[in-house]
Amino acid sequence: MSVLSDKWIRKMSKEEYMISPFEEKQIRGDSISYGLSSFGYDARVSDEFKIFTNVNSEIVDPKNFKPTNFITKNTPECIIPPNSFVLARTVEKFKIPNDVLVICLGKSTYARCGIIVNVTPLEPGWEGYVTLEFSNTTPLPAKIYANEGVAQFIFLKGNEKPEITYADRNGKYMGQTGVTLPKV
Repeated sequence: MSVLSDKWIRKMSKEEYMISPFEEKQIRGDSISYGLSSFGYDARVSDEFKIFTNVNSEIVDPKNFKPTNFITKNTPECIIPPNSFVLARTVEKFKIPNDVLVICLGKSTYARCGIIVNVTPLEPGWEGYVTLEFSNTTPLPAKIYANEGVAQFIFLKGNEKPEITYADRNGKYMGQTGVTLPKV
C-alpha cells in the first residue's frame, strides 16, 4: 500500500472528478489553509452545522439517534459548546476509486486549540459529501470557520481492488448530500 502524491490526486480530480470542487494548490491568506498538498488534500467545512444540545435530556443512542439532539444552523462561524461536539460536512464531494482507501486527519491549527476532527475511513467505491465530527475537548467555547480548511484526506492505494466495494454492498452512507446522522 502506498500513499498517493499531489500529482495523482490532481490527475484523478481533473479526469475522474474524485474531488469537486477541487483546489489545485494550498490556499492560505487569512483562511485556515485548504486545497492540494504534497500527499493529501485539505478539505473545507461547509456552513451547515448540527450543534449537539442536551436541552431535551435524551440518551445518545447510535441505534435510535434522535434529530432533536441537535440544533441546525447555517452560519459562517460555529461555536462549539464546552466539552461538546458538532456535526458538519465538507464543501467538497468525494468519489473514491475502487482500489483506494482514504483516511482523514484533523488540521494542526484546530488540534492545537483542543478541537478534534473525526472521520471514519472513506472506503473504496464510496462517494458523497463527508460528514465531519468536531469535538471541543476544552472547558471553553470553541470556534470553527465555514469554507476554510479543517482536515487532511490521505489517499492510500491498495495492492488490488477488493472483492466488494462500498458501492457494491450499497453502504448506508453512500451518496450522502448533507450532514448525515447515525444509521443502523
